[in-house]
Amino acid sequence: MRLHSVGLVVMLTLAILIAPRAADAQPSTNVPRIGYLSPSSSGAFLFYIEGFRRGLRTLGYVEGQTIIVEYRYMEGKAERLPELAAELVRMQVDVIVVQTARAVQAVQQATSRIPIVMAGVPDPVTSGFVDSLARPGRNITGTTSFDVDLSGKRLELLKETVPNFSRVAVLWNARSQPMARRAENARVAARALGLTIQEVGVQDPNELEAAFAAMTQERPDALLVVLDAFTFVQRKQILEFAAKHRLPAMYELREFVEEGGLMTYGTSFPAWYERTAYYVDRILKGAKPRDLPVEQPTKFELVINLKTAKTLGLTIPPSILLRADGVIE
Repeated sequence: MRLHSVGLVVMLTLAILIAPRAADAQPSTNVPRIGYLSPSSSGAFLFYIEGFRRGLRTLGYVEGQTIIVEYRYMEGKAERLPELAAELVRMQVDVIVVQTARAVQAVQQATSRIPIVMAGVPDPVTSGFVDSLARPGRNITGTTSFDVDLSGKRLELLKETVPNFSRVAVLWNARSQPMARRAENARVAARALGLTIQEVGVQDPNELEAAFAAMTQERPDALLVVLDAFTFVQRKQILEFAAKHRLPAMYELREFVEEGGLMTYGTSFPAWYERTAYYVDRILKGAKPRDLPVEQPTKFELVINLKTAKTLGLTIPPSILLRADGVIE
C-alpha cells in the first residue's frame, strides 16, 4: 500500500509539472489571429511591420501569446496576391492588414466577411474600397496615405531649392490608377507654378531604362518621384540614375533620402503603421469596420541630405533648412 501511495504521489507531481508546459506549447483557440499581407519581407516594409508590432505592444498585446500574426509576403510578385489572400481567408483569421491598393483588391475579392484594415493605402474612396473616409460603409477601414495637396508643396520646395528651376520630370507607376491620379495632381500643380512637366509613367521594371533615357534626352532641372510599392522597390535604380545625372530629386519617403536622395516631404510611415494596430484592436473588441473612419496623415516631415546637396553643387537655402525636420550630413 505504501509503495502504491508513493507511486501515486510521483505521478501526480509529474502531471502538475508537465501540464503547464503542454498548455504553453498549444496556444488557446481564443487567441485572435491576424493576417498581414505585405509587398516584401525586407527593407522599409519590414520597418513598417515593426511599426505595426510596436503599436500592438503599446496596446498591451504580446505577439505569439495574446495575439498571433500570420505574415504573408508577395516579394514583388503581384500575381501571388490572390493566392496569398485566399490562404489567409482559409485560415479564418479575425482581421487582415494590407499595405497596398492591389492587396486590398485581392483580399476584397477573396472575402466580404473578414474585416480588412488598410495600412497607408492611397485614395481608398476613388478606388472604391470605402464609401467615404468618415463612413467606410463596408468591411474595410484603416489609414490612407492619400495626400492630393502635397504635389504642389513638394514642387514649391524644389523650386525654392534648385536655381533656375523650370522643368520637372515626374516618375510614377502607370499600372496603378491611384498613382495616375496623383501624377495628374502633379501636372496641375506644375502648371500653377509655371513649370514645364515631363510625365514618365512606367508599368514594369524593364521599362525603367527607357524612362531614364527619355529623361536624359529632355534634360529636366529636377525629378519628382511619386511613391508606391513599385517605385519604392525600384528605388536603388532611381537613386543611381539621379546621382549619375546630377539630378536634384524630391521623394515622398525618408528612406530615399537616407539612401542618398536629395530631399523628401511626406508622412512618417513607421508612425502611421503603428496607428494601424489601433484599428485591429478596435475590431477585435467588437467595432465594425464600416463604423471606423479612415484616418489621413496630419503630420509631415521635410528631410534633407546635405551630403547629396554638396555633391550636386547645391546650397540649401536657410529658409529650407529652418523648416527641415531632419538633416543628414
